[in-house]
Amino acid sequence: MTYLVATDIGGTFTDLVAFDLEAGTLVQAKSHTDPGDLTGGVLRCIDKAGLDMASVREFVHGSTVAINTVIERKGAKTALLVTRGTRDVYAIGRGNRPESYNLSFRRPEPLVPRSRTLELAERLDAAGRVVEALDRRSVEAAIAQVLEEGCESVAVCLLHSYANPEHEDAVGAQLRARAGEVFLSLSHEILREYREYERTSTTVLNGYVGPRVSRYLEALEGALRDRGLAGVLLVMQSNGGVMAPSVARRQPVRTMESGPVGGAIAAGQLARRLGIAQAVAFDMGGTTAKAALIRDGEPEMSEGYFVGGTMRGYPVMLPVVDVIEVGAGGGSIASVDAVGSLRIGPQSAGGYPGPICYGWGGTEPTVTDANAVLGRLNPHGFLGGEMPLDVEAASGAIARKLAGRLNLPVDDAAQAIVDVAVNTMALAVRAVSVERGLDPRDCALVAFGGAGPLHAADVARELSIPLVVVPLLPGHYSALGMLLSELRHDLVRTWFARLADVDPAALESVFGELGDEGDRLLAEEGVAAASRRAQRFVDLRYVGQEFTLRVPVGSDGAGCDLDAVRRRFDELHDERYGHCAPHEPVELVNVRLVALGRRDVSAPRVQPNAAPPSTEGSRVVGFRAGRRAVRRICAIHRREALPIGAAIAGPAVIEEEASTVILDEGDSLTVGESGELLVKVEPRGGALR
Repeated sequence: MTYLVATDIGGTFTDLVAFDLEAGTLVQAKSHTDPGDLTGGVLRCIDKAGLDMASVREFVHGSTVAINTVIERKGAKTALLVTRGTRDVYAIGRGNRPESYNLSFRRPEPLVPRSRTLELAERLDAAGRVVEALDRRSVEAAIAQVLEEGCESVAVCLLHSYANPEHEDAVGAQLRARAGEVFLSLSHEILREYREYERTSTTVLNGYVGPRVSRYLEALEGALRDRGLAGVLLVMQSNGGVMAPSVARRQPVRTMESGPVGGAIAAGQLARRLGIAQAVAFDMGGTTAKAALIRDGEPEMSEGYFVGGTMRGYPVMLPVVDVIEVGAGGGSIASVDAVGSLRIGPQSAGGYPGPICYGWGGTEPTVTDANAVLGRLNPHGFLGGEMPLDVEAASGAIARKLAGRLNLPVDDAAQAIVDVAVNTMALAVRAVSVERGLDPRDCALVAFGGAGPLHAADVARELSIPLVVVPLLPGHYSALGMLLSELRHDLVRTWFARLADVDPAALESVFGELGDEGDRLLAEEGVAAASRRAQRFVDLRYVGQEFTLRVPVGSDGAGCDLDAVRRRFDELHDERYGHCAPHEPVELVNVRLVALGRRDVSAPRVQPNAAPPSTEGSRVVGFRAGRRAVRRICAIHRREALPIGAAIAGPAVIEEEASTVILDEGDSLTVGESGELLVKVEPRGGALR
């Protein structure tokens, strides 16, 4: 047997998926996440799956270590070296005010204080020409202060180094010679793109999380090697690709969102296979719910995001799968605020002690507790029977802490918890569809995560989405997506010019330089030349605009048809904003190349089951009826027993080891050719809210 394995550490559970290349079968495992011992969850999953690590060819890993380090502010003591005169760029940030009417709004506290922001005597202009040569004595003075203060990490971000990295390279060489034990982040090695504040923030974040992520990856790799792993270890990135641990240790900032994006990658492949042009990937786990837009089988990408949220987070100027996240997971805590309103999250019971019904010591009612009380979860079959649920304890807590204050019966209070969670999640789906110019009625909802299929039909109903697709292994889908991801490196070079003045040969030369860098990185990761490919893009905008659109350029070797690129930009602008200006001049801002390394993995499929569908009895389940909860008798089906083409009408429950699908009256389900569940959702009034 030869396995490909992927593990995903979430806030509540750690998931493992192993694909047997010879037998074509899948093995899955799930264990609780212990924030104090993340590696322990991975090892428990390996033991539960009974894997012989010597037979593992590739092991892909995604985790929340980097992002949690920032959110918890537990990163390394970091110094920032900048050009003389730019010491306050990082502290000042941008002049915009994300919450215009919030009088209590405060910007995030910088991860590096002004006292550890040190100036170097040097200067480049915007074209990369030397205005003032680097004074090595100022570098020596800065290094002395770094060592004196006991800094564990140093971030270097010199003015305009994206255009010419010569000075940063020299500073890096001095630091390695005098302070080789310090974690070093040079901005041009992470990205070569203009916007000084965002570039500085990205470099600082890399330095801030670097030592902790490096130690974690070293500990994980050591533990896996001790278990007999002889194959390749790969790390999931925020951009939907994977990379070698050696690269991840140098640039851990690229792993900030490594957990959520795996499911979006797999959802894109599924949508492409089913011929669905527009879909929303909907992932509800134990801590949060997430949504990402899928167009033509590809998740939408963003060229930047904020760690910790747009309002109070830290900007990262790196490509990321565009995921909207809300604090409405299964473990999100339900509470009544000071004015008597029911609130869900953002606080979570986490992986341990978790919801009350888990019986691990949780004391606050959660969304999972509400589902258990309503009979939507099988108390004796949760996680394949591994975790029996204490429904009585969950019901008692909802009665004591919520129902009385809301003046509702327990069932109605539990249904209210589910309803508020569904409304919150519908806002995330709306944000990636309606706010991107798409009508949800023209989309499908691809639902996964342990709790995603449980609520998917209700979320779809809120937005009049007609079709829900539940893939194979929904409770392990993010891990499965990691298994299907390619090795990927996003490279960028800022280049300001009017598009009409750009020499196609010069543009080809820049693409060639980026391609050489991408080849070097993929070769370092052991990717054969025949398995490498590249995607090429340019960032364009109308002259006078601030922000850009990413426009594809012909494949490598096809030449740069700039007239075709211009036409495509106008089309994209009209599609995104509802207007375009074909006669206005266009400006080139950035040149981008995505270097991809193919991995020989395909999505698993199931063998057709010839047996007719059968039920495993029935259960009384709570549903929403107006403003109240109503109990209905539902037939219970095991998913693995459903044959291809089987049809089921609601109300019904479809159970599998790590997830549950709920059908209300009027909903209907068909099993697709590859084993996916296709749910037609009965609309509620038919109006888009």
